[in-house]
Amino acid sequence: MTQIPDLGTITVRDIRDGLSTGKFTAEALTEAALAQVKAMNPIFNAIIFENDEAALEAARDVDRRIAAGEPVGPLAGVPIVVKDPMDMKGFPTTAGWKRLNSKFGGIDLMPERDSPVVARMRAADAIILGKTNVPILSWTGTHANDSWAGPTINPAHRERAPGGSSAGTAAAVASHMAVIGLAEETGGSIQNPASAQGLVGIKPTIGLVPNAGVVPLSSNRDVVGPIARTVEDAAHGLDVLAGYTTEDPKTLACVDKIPSEGYAANLSKDGLKGKRLGLYGPGWRPNELSSEAAELYERAKGELEAAGAILVEDPFAGTDFASYRQVTPGTPFFDGRGLESIAYDMTCYLKRLGESAAVKTWDEFAEATHIEEVTSKGTILGYLHELPDFVEAIKSPGTPPAMPQFVELKRRYLDLLKEVFDRHDLDGLVYPQMIEELPELHSGDAIRETTVGELNIAGVPAVTVPAGYYKSGAPFELIFLGQKWSEPELIQQAYAYEQNTLHRKAADLS
Repeated sequence: MTQIPDLGTITVRDIRDGLSTGKFTAEALTEAALAQVKAMNPIFNAIIFENDEAALEAARDVDRRIAAGEPVGPLAGVPIVVKDPMDMKGFPTTAGWKRLNSKFGGIDLMPERDSPVVARMRAADAIILGKTNVPILSWTGTHANDSWAGPTINPAHRERAPGGSSAGTAAAVASHMAVIGLAEETGGSIQNPASAQGLVGIKPTIGLVPNAGVVPLSSNRDVVGPIARTVEDAAHGLDVLAGYTTEDPKTLACVDKIPSEGYAANLSKDGLKGKRLGLYGPGWRPNELSSEAAELYERAKGELEAAGAILVEDPFAGTDFASYRQVTPGTPFFDGRGLESIAYDMTCYLKRLGESAAVKTWDEFAEATHIEEVTSKGTILGYLHELPDFVEAIKSPGTPPAMPQFVELKRRYLDLLKEVFDRHDLDGLVYPQMIEELPELHSGDAIRETTVGELNIAGVPAVTVPAGYYKSGAPFELIFLGQKWSEPELIQQAYAYEQNTLHRKAADLS
């Protein structure tokens, strides 16, 4: 008799074992996941396009091949979700905007083929349950309140912001619909929703995972990564996502950076022993932690030391690192530099849609969507006009902008990161992911994080991991971050912390 494990605790490892031993079938697991979608999605509004029949068909094919003794992929039978801006054949890519949804009088962007990250998930035999909710054009790292589909609710704390822009992806994982979710970050959109919902998020080094076929905010900053309930499951997701494709030439830089055994191999509870980790302080940013965040961080420091880590106070003290960050006028707590190329990046995205696309150029896109509604001064993307090279770049959307100021800023970040890591012999940094507790869902306040901007402009990786809860019940998380291509080390550190503390509690879905 088929025995389906608890969807709130089931892992990739459990699914592999269950399918190989015949404890359950991929079809039965998919049916259970789809039933969870039917029960939970009306509450949390995580999935905006459901993929029921195709998901069941894919699961039956996995079962057929297992029964025939044929090989299956590394995520065979694993229920996953895909963030809406990622192209998925058969579904419109709406980016949360009614102007890109024909049901609201807009146009449909119907891709002729999957984005590389979706194609890789299919090839790994993951079971795609559907596409998830985002705010309009992924503009905010706090919520999805303005999506054509309505707000996503945070399963970890229903009155608090779910984090954005991958709000729906995180909510699908937190409410036990999916085991892994595809997220994407330009300015906090992996780390914020993962931390807001008590999950693990991996924000990769730019160039490790392709972002072709994903509605862009900035090809200079956009990265796709996994969100999961455990570090190991997120690492399994990264194993499938990472790697070179000719569709995204910058991924050529990663070919010698991916561990041969994968990111989920050889994880150890002892992974923090002897590791030198830098702590958050004014040398990194002048923003002080709230009193409760500071208390929780102090407890986490003790846990890190108990696990064998060597902590280094504010290693950026005495440098000018904190002066690099600038909050872009017209944005809440956000450094938007690097987004100046949005028109060119969108031009490249539109070309990939294919000959039958509703629009094929930036000018056609701008006219069809009344783009000024979201890009003119005072609107959600109005801050673009404050960026140093945007005004010139928008005049010629088919020409790649040089963006010398962004390039110089990136170089300065990377140079100083290396200098500080070398001076203090650091293996990583470990900060509270947010400066203070989550804002209320409809407060209008932004999530105040500790690394967005610095992390995204430099293009370096990070892993978030649950580290407790505020008195209100809102999650508190740590973020482990490092230099380029340090994903294996950061995943190991986050896994060791996770396994030594086991802070995460399943969301109360009753």
